[in-house]
Amino acid sequence: MSKSRKRPDGNDKVTGQLAYLTDRTFPEMLYAKVLRSAYPHARIRSICTERAKELPGVKAIITHQDVPGVNGFGIITPDQPVFCDETVRFIGDAVAAVAATSVEVAEEAIKRIDVTYDVLSVLDDPAKSLAKDAPKLRDDGNVLYKKSFTKGDVAEGFKHCTAVVEETYHVPRQMHAYMETEGGVVVPEADGGITVYMGTQHGFKDQFQLSRILDLPKESIRIVSSPMGGSFGGKDELNVQPYAALLALKTNKPVKLHQTRAESVISSIKRHPMAITIKTGADETGKVIAHDVKIVADTGPYATLGPAILDFAVEHSAGPYRFEHVAVDGTSVLTNNAVSGEFRGFGGNQITFALENQMDRLAEQVGMCPLALRKLNLRGEHDLGPLEQRIVPTTGASDVLENVERLKDQLEFKKDLPFVRTGVGIAMAMHGGGLGFGRLDGAGGRLSLSDEGKIDVSFGFEEVGQGIVAVIEELTIAALHCDENDITITIGDTNRVPHSGSTTASRGTSMVWHALERMKQEFKEKLCEQAALITDEPVNDLCLGTGGIYKGEEQVLTYRSLREQVTSEANVVVETSFDFPTTPDEVDGGHYLYTFAGVLAAVEVDLLTGQVNVTHLHQAISAGEVVNELGYKGQIEGGGVMSLGYSIMEDMGMEQGHYLKPNFDTYMLPTISDVPRLSVDAIEKLPDGDVHGPRGVGEIGTVAVAPAITKAIHDALGIWINKIPVDPSTILQAIEKEGATWWNEQPIVSHK
Repeated sequence: MSKSRKRPDGNDKVTGQLAYLTDRTFPEMLYAKVLRSAYPHARIRSICTERAKELPGVKAIITHQDVPGVNGFGIITPDQPVFCDETVRFIGDAVAAVAATSVEVAEEAIKRIDVTYDVLSVLDDPAKSLAKDAPKLRDDGNVLYKKSFTKGDVAEGFKHCTAVVEETYHVPRQMHAYMETEGGVVVPEADGGITVYMGTQHGFKDQFQLSRILDLPKESIRIVSSPMGGSFGGKDELNVQPYAALLALKTNKPVKLHQTRAESVISSIKRHPMAITIKTGADETGKVIAHDVKIVADTGPYATLGPAILDFAVEHSAGPYRFEHVAVDGTSVLTNNAVSGEFRGFGGNQITFALENQMDRLAEQVGMCPLALRKLNLRGEHDLGPLEQRIVPTTGASDVLENVERLKDQLEFKKDLPFVRTGVGIAMAMHGGGLGFGRLDGAGGRLSLSDEGKIDVSFGFEEVGQGIVAVIEELTIAALHCDENDITITIGDTNRVPHSGSTTASRGTSMVWHALERMKQEFKEKLCEQAALITDEPVNDLCLGTGGIYKGEEQVLTYRSLREQVTSEANVVVETSFDFPTTPDEVDGGHYLYTFAGVLAAVEVDLLTGQVNVTHLHQAISAGEVVNELGYKGQIEGGGVMSLGYSIMEDMGMEQGHYLKPNFDTYMLPTISDVPRLSVDAIEKLPDGDVHGPRGVGEIGTVAVAPAITKAIHDALGIWINKIPVDPSTILQAIEKEGATWWNEQPIVSHK
């Protein structure tokens, strides 16, 4: 296996030649716009579309009355209205949509739709929603979901602790900030069905949801979902597909709907903001005895995958450690803020920030090195999982910790930096792959010989920028002993691919590997059997190689000539279907395969401005064999930079249900000038007998970056951070609180 092969789609992307789904056009195509709510919480008294209908070029206007099926969507619970009929519950709720002959006409038309509202009180904070006198956002109250886990007796455990740390941590709402905003084209077909050219992470799930909304058979809805310009979880849920689909069916014309960035900000899902209160106690040796965690997540007004995200946060509350007594209580609270949903890390980032900060604070109280305290409490190779479920044996936790400890001892800083203090921080993460026990997590793939004489490799995954195409190519070449010119890859089209499950949960690489392991031998045998019939060579003497079928070193048939001589009835097609590996223990949501990260962050803190500059970000990742080095490194480095933004820049704050930073001119994202020196060490070893192959790394590179950065700030200044992003004002206030003696000190210049 090359492992350093360039991405097959890389050249077209970096040169701008790749046509995304939002670039598509069709004859007689109309353009759509969606009217969103004017208020975060209000009752709709009336919707009048007469003035909009009078506008030349307007071809259709639709509201809730035009939804033939279920007026709701949501991957698990379809509780988010396609169009609101009685009440709007956040500023992104849809009220109406227009199809017109141009974008400009459509924009003008939605301005002419008159909606009369009775404004209601706004619940813009979970505390307000949980108040006894709070208005109910749904009939059963404002708690969407609760999850708890207990092990031992926490109250009894604290009686035996000599050091106790208690703190509440606050993590922000974050934007996915994908390059291509939501959109695409829906084309009505002659048979009454539609083809949906729109980015998604789960084409078959979109197909299912749209069939309910449109009251159409699933088979009449084709989803073409690749390529797209990024997702990070944000396109796992339906977004604008229902509106374009309804308008296409109503007008019998192709309808394009492509959101502006401002429209995307208003309507798209965000990372869950959480308040996490933790009380952790240890004995005099540093052994953690008791760990009490309370999580409150602001999930917005609708469910999407909020319950599963809370499950994940609860599961990972003790991370890569083993504590004697644990109690975790989590609550997802409904508010009138943005809908919170799927985001790279899936609740792990939030809980890991709080947990790792606790470990550092506890180490200080006990008087131990933070690394020594972690080692003392680290899980072992054969320990049970975080929910006391059986998991695949792994030394990943100790492996990544040893790696970052070794690097820390080698790290040096620049000298003679006036009014700058420097620091180093280390953090760890443990991250479960797949959807977890009890969740439908099927996968599959197909190998066939195409009419063009190519080995066609088909999966139901989507290319969302994560490099799944390169993974498929690399693994197929290794499995079938061919090269890139021998294969075609088909993904992201429900009419042409098998069901492979969602392009989420760090599962894609694992599922491709498992599928090829299941298919490769049968596919080889069938190709060689057909070749033997054609060449009269003994089948056992034949094997696959570059360009075709070989007998020893001699090529006896090309793949093209083999296909030309095989009848359609005898053509070789091999399919497989299976489930993502899960724990044998019936633990709801519990994972089986875990990856691990050790992160080292180095910072410079400007004492005059309070600005934090991350100068080095190193990640050690334990996830099994590397399939493609460039892709692996890109995932980890890219995830690290995304989490750098989460740590010191990004906060999609809201006030009274309105966004405070509605566009990228005020919502700050890391640019190339903010990127530190990056390094990645891949720890590929797996315990003897492991049969699960390479794990996915789409998320693990994001999870432990924030606590490593905040510990580095503590190392530099001696202040503890309990809220991210770390604002310069927080630093300056801490400096002022410490007193003026700092100004007379020489900056710290070296850590070894």
